[in-house]
Amino acid sequence: MQERWKFILKELEDKGKIKVAEISREYGCSEVTIRNDIKKMDGEGLLMRTHGGAVRYQSKTEAPYPYVSESLMRNMERKKQIAAKAYELIEERDTIIIDDASTSFYLAEYIKEHPQKRLAVVTNSLLAGNELAGVKHVELYMVGGYVGGYIASTMGEEAVEHMKEFHVDKAFIGAHGINFKAGLTSIATPQMQMKQAILKATEKVYVLADSSKFSGGYLSVICPIDAVDQIITDRELPLSTAELAKEYKVPLIVA
Repeated sequence: MQERWKFILKELEDKGKIKVAEISREYGCSEVTIRNDIKKMDGEGLLMRTHGGAVRYQSKTEAPYPYVSESLMRNMERKKQIAAKAYELIEERDTIIIDDASTSFYLAEYIKEHPQKRLAVVTNSLLAGNELAGVKHVELYMVGGYVGGYIASTMGEEAVEHMKEFHVDKAFIGAHGINFKAGLTSIATPQMQMKQAILKATEKVYVLADSSKFSGGYLSVICPIDAVDQIITDRELPLSTAELAKEYKVPLIVA
């Protein structure tokens, strides 16, 4: 799965748009397989499906910020439940990192709306930073670096180096997916590098992952499961997945 996705993304990067028939012929697999890949990749916000193919997400003129319009709104109520549960793990005067994941944004929103706890927050997310800027009970630190247009956050070498300057009590991060054998997974190197830098900058790591994250393929691995302290998910997690998590001794919290 991951190799085909890499191939599709590379073709999109080079050409701007692709056709199912062309990718099927060039990669040497069925059109049904490529069509299913494109459907899944569209759902993940990696590209935009068109009739008979796909285009780069940046060309979606009606949604110049696809991270906001697509990822942020997908499974919104589940993400808010997870954010509320995550807030319970934060203590007065904690120092925390919030990454650029969509569920992490809802944690920032929840923190803003609940002034009971005074916190220091480090983030590379422009959306989370904008939410917490000027909030009296929050001491906010923004991580500098190159701003990615798709996910509205800082990334790259400069951002990773800046993150190394911080050390916090707890970090709350998202992941493209969770594979019990491989670990936390990512779709792109810049996001993977930033999350790995966050892991080194914190005492405890909490993963915010709605139940849709526990399936599908992956391109790269951020870290093994035992590198995180707990994974917070929602009640829609299938029973079979919950049982498999117990088998692999995955530390789950269900919001």
